[in-house]
Amino acid sequence: MRRPLPEELGLDPANESPFKGKTGLRRVWNAFRYSLDGLRAAYLCEDAFRQESWLALLLIPLALWLPVGWLATALLIASLLLVLVVELLNSAIEAVVDRVGLENHRLAKRAKDIGSAAVFVSLCQVVVVWTGVLLEKL
Repeated sequence: MRRPLPEELGLDPANESPFKGKTGLRRVWNAFRYSLDGLRAAYLCEDAFRQESWLALLLIPLALWLPVGWLATALLIASLLLVLVVELLNSAIEAVVDRVGLENHRLAKRAKDIGSAAVFVSLCQVVVVWTGVLLEKL
């Protein structure tokens, strides 16, 4: 089945972002650079991301050292990486909300609180996974 063209979907490519339209290796290279820029910005500007990064840098070697199977090791590491992913998304939400307006608004608070709750849930998941793996090994 053929993929429809933007015009066939009622979209005007001329009105899309000027950053769109790169294809092939150029797009992959740009995406890689933007990702590194995002990681750098999160590390420099977001205390929580910095703290969670250090936690991951301490616990990932521990996960690799623990005498558990490869699946348990993968779960331990994946749980830590998930926290970083959720924190990045939460930081992005907070940045957009702050860009829109710095005044107190119930929807802005809700968006920030929900993002924070997502981080909290991912941290709880780390505790559950690490506790489960370690108790299994005892």
